[in-house]
Amino acid sequence: MEGVTLDKWGYEVKTSSDACIAAINSYYDQVLGYGRKRDVILEAPKADPRCVLGNILAASFICSSDPARTPQFLDASKKYLENGSGYEKAVFDVVSYFIHPDRDDDLAVDMHSKHLKNYPKDLLSLKRIQVLCFYMGRPDLSLQLVEQVLPLNKQASFIYGMLAFQLLELGRMLDAEKAAKEGIQINKEDAWSQHALCHVYQYECRFKEAIEFMEECSSSWSFLSSFMYTHNWWHVALCYLEGHSPIEKVREVYDTHVWKELERSDATPAEVYLNALGLLLRIYVRGQIKVFEDCLSILANCLQDQSVWYLEWHLDVLIVWTLTYAGEISRAEDLLSGLRSRLSLMPDKKRRLMQQGMLLAEALHEYGKGENEKALKLLGLEFDVMNFKVIGASDEQLDVFNEVWLALLINTGQATKAIQTIEKQLEKRDGAPFLWRLLEKSYQMLERPEAASAGEKARELEAAYFP
Repeated sequence: MEGVTLDKWGYEVKTSSDACIAAINSYYDQVLGYGRKRDVILEAPKADPRCVLGNILAASFICSSDPARTPQFLDASKKYLENGSGYEKAVFDVVSYFIHPDRDDDLAVDMHSKHLKNYPKDLLSLKRIQVLCFYMGRPDLSLQLVEQVLPLNKQASFIYGMLAFQLLELGRMLDAEKAAKEGIQINKEDAWSQHALCHVYQYECRFKEAIEFMEECSSSWSFLSSFMYTHNWWHVALCYLEGHSPIEKVREVYDTHVWKELERSDATPAEVYLNALGLLLRIYVRGQIKVFEDCLSILANCLQDQSVWYLEWHLDVLIVWTLTYAGEISRAEDLLSGLRSRLSLMPDKKRRLMQQGMLLAEALHEYGKGENEKALKLLGLEFDVMNFKVIGASDEQLDVFNEVWLALLINTGQATKAIQTIEKQLEKRDGAPFLWRLLEKSYQMLERPEAASAGEKARELEAAYFP
């Protein structure tokens, strides 16, 4: 048909412009591959201002980085919608609702599910809704969606990484490992499959294996977004840290691969800060922050820039702790006040969910001040970190808040509760030296003889990983 081109999924797009369709296809790959050139989609409307798909995808991209420009592309897609293909009209429907400021998340998921039944090869729409499921704390929904389209995408690049991440978030590590390896076999540079496999190795305390695998993959990471590049190196640094390597090795990864990302002209600072802070809080909990005090000081100065506030609840929680610990109490309280204000403006359903994020931010504020009793009172003795996924964090990213809670239990004399919790965690991760050290300390507080065997187990593991 004249004026109709097929995109990479094989769906019809009303355009005669090769440049327009090339920009759309490139955008697909950039989003699914966590590339740093996602702005390529802005080339599509330039090449063909009448292309519905190019305009609505540009609106989707720009709404988070430069929202004032969103109406420009949204209005253009509406203007020419009548002439769009059936596929373009379907994408317009799900995207225009998705970017609406007052959307209902459950309805957005339902709309995408129906869309994917009609257009199962549209992996960009799958990725879009998987990200929303992540922020909803619903890996179960996300898994259903990827399994829904998998039969028609068995050889598609990126699909198995999208499957693997949901499986590991649901604790299905063997299945996740298999899926991640399948994704890498299809595309060895699929960063999300690499990342998922590292998650599995790390969870199973296969720290050396994780590091060797990721460092081998790292040559393919230079084109990744600031988040994905530093996040993959964050995993490497955590494996060194959890495996009890010399702290200087962790510092080397931080300096060379996390903080150095900011030297790139196209870096996104907030994405770097998220991974930097997630690492530094873990280091602090482990009592090794002295090696990184200069890093924290530099970060605290950077984080007074309010342009990086209110972008991600996860990041805001970490910023609150950093500013507080660095002595910038009034700035931390300004951020907390802003979070409370934003919370009050949310629809009831969303507000009830995000109250967990507010609670965590307030607890981290008290923790940063050294007010352990107050912080523990906020989190409670039955704290379950999995209830906090709505801040937009994976199980691995959330685990640092569980470590903070364990530290609070120990610091406030709640050794019995700490022992119960740690022993339960060791049933899943008995190769984690830090957990054994916490167990040893808790036993010692109660003068229980099991402290000796817990300490011996910790020493064995510490020597085994990085002797």
